Amino acid sequence: MSSMKDREEGFERKFVFDEELRFKASARRNRALGLWAAEKLGKTGADAEAYANQVVISDIEEAGDHDVFRKIRKDFDAAGVNQSDHQIRRTMDELMAQAIEQIKNT
Repeated sequence: MSSMKDREEGFERKFVFDEELRFKASARRNRALGLWAAEKLGKTGADAEAYANQVVISDIEEAGDHDVFRKIRKDFDAAGVNQSDHQIRRTMDELMAQAIEQIKNT
């Protein structure tokens, strides 16, 4: 019975660890995505940093990445930035992979 409880606790610890990793990676990815989008929007310096923070904050609207994607898409459309949905999503995926690697290597 003890080994079953140990196993259950091990799964719970792994789940918590994976969720923390996903949260940290998402926040890191969203910041990098915000800086990438800010560059496309012609923002620099403090304006770029402020925009990146807005992108990070936009992720709390709903579960998943749809809220972040919608913000970038809306801002690009309003500014006339020519980036397809596929290009934005591909950049999101690439930056997520980089964020996960950075966190694992820390």
